[in-house]
Amino acid sequence: MTAQRKKPITPRHRARAFVLQGLYQHLVAGQDEAAIRAQAESVEGFEKADRAFYEALLSRTLAELPALVERLTPHLARPWEEVSPVEKSILLLSACEFLHHPETPYRVALNEAIELAKEFGGTDGHKFINGVLDKLAKELQRP
Repeated sequence: MTAQRKKPITPRHRARAFVLQGLYQHLVAGQDEAAIRAQAESVEGFEKADRAFYEALLSRTLAELPALVERLTPHLARPWEEVSPVEKSILLLSACEFLHHPETPYRVALNEAIELAKEFGGTDGHKFINGVLDKLAKELQRP
């Protein structure tokens, strides 16, 4: 059962959800970017996502995966290997958004990450996501 969103689903939120799913496919099944894009484009509702944002966020996150993991690891209370694939995916896409999308206010990116964790993650995953990303934001000095 997933948490209910109180506000309407925006095109950017849809894009983030598709990036999350794509990163999950990459982490769990080793799918490459072309396969991830092809699968996402075949899903009903993809046309309602912000396609440009989706493509930019997916490409950049995949391209910078090792560097993003390196940025996130010091803020984890457990080894990266013990983080669930869903939580890893949310952390990666959010770290990429923090670093490369300054037009998105920190609080918006953080709230979106928490919403994704509530929708797709485990029971208390959103608390873990919040803690890690808050520390990363302070390191990056994002208000």
